[in-house]
Amino acid sequence: MLFSPGAWLFALCGLGLVLLLGGWRRLGAACGGIGAALIAAICVLPVDQWLLAPLENRFAPPPAGASFERIIVLGGALDAALSADRGRPSLNAAAERVTSMVELARLAPQARLVFTGGPMPNRPDGPAEAIGVAELAGRLGLAPGRVVYEAASRTTFENAVLSKALVQPRPEESWLLVTSAAHMPRSIGTFRRLGWRVVAYPVGYKSFAVAEHRGTRGFGERFALIDTATHEWVGLLYYYLRDRSSALFPAL
Repeated sequence: MLFSPGAWLFALCGLGLVLLLGGWRRLGAACGGIGAALIAAICVLPVDQWLLAPLENRFAPPPAGASFERIIVLGGALDAALSADRGRPSLNAAAERVTSMVELARLAPQARLVFTGGPMPNRPDGPAEAIGVAELAGRLGLAPGRVVYEAASRTTFENAVLSKALVQPRPEESWLLVTSAAHMPRSIGTFRRLGWRVVAYPVGYKSFAVAEHRGTRGFGERFALIDTATHEWVGLLYYYLRDRSSALFPAL
């Protein structure tokens, strides 16, 4: 919540109202006016697209028809709370990480497949995401044992560290890295920092390539996407300062 722009803007408007009611008219009007103006700008301008596009366009997908022998898929596609509540795996907005895994498994039947995802950071005592994804993958037709599951990691950094310890990739090996397009720069930087050679396979795009489509998002969805983009930009800086990434903004 501390890094949610939407929460800050609505809090600014709320503060302005409180100040107005408390007699601080100028300060209250300034706070409320700034907050309302920024919210209006988000409604009119494709701010979400401006923030997401540089992240999602940083790494292009592999050329059509390219073959791969080793594939690793990052977790983050399962809604842990909803899955627990309903008693069956439920995917979230990053669902393409899992559907792409199933697709790639069928396109490359001899490839080595790894999925990495443990308990959600905000639900450390909950079940590992890998368990739910394994159940869902079975329902979608993947044979048991087709995928190696790493079920202890809770963050992108742990995805890389624990998966490397599990599969022990050789220096000359190249792995296809599957994750959301906006999450790809931070993921690539993390794997490179550990000396693991990976090729980007971005999925789940949220930014439009065609300019005239950029204003089609609803109000709530725009704020959600701005939060997603902010999370990644802050994450890039945090990982770089913590020496968990090979670069501040990794590139090809």
